[in-house]
Amino acid sequence: MRAAQLKAVLPRELLASVVVFLVALPLCMGIAIASGMPPAKGLLTGIIGGLVVGWLAGSPLQVSGPAAGLAVLVFELVRQHGMMMLGPILLLAGFLQLVAGRLRLGCWFRVTAPAVVYGMLAGIGVLIVLSQVHVMLDGAPKPSGLDNLAGFPAALIEAIPTLGGGLGWQAGLLGLSTMLVMYLWDKFRPQKLRFVPGALLGVGLATVTSLMLALQVKRVEVPENLADAIDWLRPGDLLNLADPQLLIAAFAVAFIASAETLLSAAAVDRMHSGQRSDFDKELSAQGVGNMLCGLVGALPMTGVIVRSSANVQAGATTRLSAMFHGVWLLGFVLLLSSVLQSIPVASLAGVLVYTGIKLVDVKAFRALGRYGRMPMFTYAATALAIIFTDLLTGVLVGFGLTLVKLAFKASRLKISLIDLPQDGEMELRLTGAATFLKVPALTQVLSSVPAGTTLHVPLSNLSYIDHSCLELLEEWGRANAAKGSKLMIEARGLKRRLEGRVRTTVGIGSAPV
Repeated sequence: MRAAQLKAVLPRELLASVVVFLVALPLCMGIAIASGMPPAKGLLTGIIGGLVVGWLAGSPLQVSGPAAGLAVLVFELVRQHGMMMLGPILLLAGFLQLVAGRLRLGCWFRVTAPAVVYGMLAGIGVLIVLSQVHVMLDGAPKPSGLDNLAGFPAALIEAIPTLGGGLGWQAGLLGLSTMLVMYLWDKFRPQKLRFVPGALLGVGLATVTSLMLALQVKRVEVPENLADAIDWLRPGDLLNLADPQLLIAAFAVAFIASAETLLSAAAVDRMHSGQRSDFDKELSAQGVGNMLCGLVGALPMTGVIVRSSANVQAGATTRLSAMFHGVWLLGFVLLLSSVLQSIPVASLAGVLVYTGIKLVDVKAFRALGRYGRMPMFTYAATALAIIFTDLLTGVLVGFGLTLVKLAFKASRLKISLIDLPQDGEMELRLTGAATFLKVPALTQVLSSVPAGTTLHVPLSNLSYIDHSCLELLEEWGRANAAKGSKLMIEARGLKRRLEGRVRTTVGIGSAPV
């Protein structure tokens, strides 16, 4: 960028970067807590997302950092394998993203059905809410969503002084007040103050209130020295990647992070008229960022729509804003860590509960109804599978239902048996795709053809015919030749008469028509 251009855009980029920083600060810490990690780990990811990925990004206005969409998966990984195993998993996941970007596979990550993506986010949102209501009461989340739901009455009783003798009600009120401020600010925000994030206001007011009233609540633990938050990857930990469970986890992180990033980048492109995203370059940049996060023991990162939309709305036009927001995060952690240590954990949990509720997008669910009931069913099934099992199983259920829908659509075949003007001649008209799923229906129609009929079968209206249907037709011609029947298969203008012996007219095996 030339000096004159830099001078012209720098004030606007600096203002936008401050807005993004104010949005990112509470989210980085809150997502880390929701992931079962120290808040400083989320700040490390935000810093890397700004300074490194912001510089390399193929989507210049997208902001990268820790995402709520991966919090549930990370929490489960940390619970099962320990915090140190997250480093090797992220290193491999980032490498997979980097390779995918170099192989120009970015566009393929965007073919994920919207019903699966929205269902995945809804399931994650429910799990975040179920886990963070415990944190709002200064408690600890349970291993699964159902355990969190079942344990909520006991946690609530424990938080009430007259019943359980605890002080969790104070934390609960701070969390609820944070959510209330965010809701009211979203609804009644003045136009002149539209860039001020509601999360920052909610957390700020909760922090001041808790200090003034000297409330006995848990507060954020951030090391005085940022270097103390870094857990360097140990070479010996890489050997644990031979564990199939860790390999599957790395692929899951790579896929979900890539899909969320590229869907976010596509959404950001619709918000402005400037430079379009290079999805392959963005995927490679995310890979580099996640590899670095793995090296220092931070959280995984994705491109995140909340921070990115704030960036666009604040007037950013270049990648400088995303990079500067990383600078502000780094400076705040280094110079004002004592301020972070005053923030109540329950207030950050309130931010995550509010975010989780918004992830359950009812409007998106209703919009899927325009495309039939199956997308809505896929959305609900994906979300429920995530809630009742785990994230990976839920996503696989969503993909499985999508494939079932595609198979059903691809196997739709209209079969008509029509009398021709010539005596003793009929036409078997096939429209659509003739696959093995339609063999029973086709068999039933063929059985109704009178003996001695010359049966014409034009294939011009078929988009596809597989080996099983073709063999069925030829078998009918062979079996009925002794009764005087003749089979005339017409494909691509060629006519072949099959009189008692098999002659393949469209090739051996599955044949696209």
